[in-house]
Amino acid sequence: MLTPRTDHLIDLALEEDAGLGDLTSRAIFPSAHRSTALIETGQELVLCGVAVAARVFARVDPALKTTALAGDGDLIPAGRPVLRVTGPTAALLTAERTALNFIQRLSGIATLARRCARTVAGTGVRVVDTRKTMPGFRALEKYAVRCGGCHNHRSSLGEHVLIKDNHIAAAGSLAAAVRRCRAAAPHTARIEVEAKTLAEVREACRSGAEVILLDNMTPAQVRTAVAVIAGRALIEVSGGVRPDTLAAYAQPGVDVISLGALTHSAPAAELSLTLAPARRRKR
Repeated sequence: MLTPRTDHLIDLALEEDAGLGDLTSRAIFPSAHRSTALIETGQELVLCGVAVAARVFARVDPALKTTALAGDGDLIPAGRPVLRVTGPTAALLTAERTALNFIQRLSGIATLARRCARTVAGTGVRVVDTRKTMPGFRALEKYAVRCGGCHNHRSSLGEHVLIKDNHIAAAGSLAAAVRRCRAAAPHTARIEVEAKTLAEVREACRSGAEVILLDNMTPAQVRTAVAVIAGRALIEVSGGVRPDTLAAYAQPGVDVISLGALTHSAPAAELSLTLAPARRRKR
């Protein structure tokens, strides 16, 4: 995930946090002062963002050298080190908060994704994310979802057709929106239609939609809609689903459950950076 976009995000974060320098660290530590630090876990978590955190240190000062002690996607118990950093103390402390912000955010998403993947294990249902991501962070956050064992929905509006309620309202009808999309979309594109009621489910089936998104339905309504569709389309469930209600929606006949909470509501994972105690010089 170390792309030019990632470097740009890191630079924006560093400019925001340390654009005026680190007054405290520079006042205390001369340029020759060096330290070693460890980023450690404060909870069991699925690790994600090790290379990104390492990149933060390198962007602050190339003299900061990092060693990864675990890899993205690893399940790490509490109290374990995941990254070692050695180099100029002032630069190390300047980079600390930004590096932690990245690795805590991404590990939090990966950890929640693992919980959701375990919830639906054995059901045949695929849990996917949505476009409800932090602006600019979509590629990183969707990578974190994959590290946790879940999957990605579309990453941009241009990836596939998804006709939603506002498209239908402006087009005049669901059938009209499907017809126009089918005429304009590539021959390889599936047409997905959002349906909020059983009447819309039936209309989506009549229109020949290949995927029907059941939006904000209860588990009981989903069960009825699955029977109405009867295998004529792939079924996605979305809207109102939370990690703690996920199991109720992972029903036979449902193919995909999209969960915005994977990215917009994942709590930051507990990680911290600790410097090794300074060694006193022998006299």
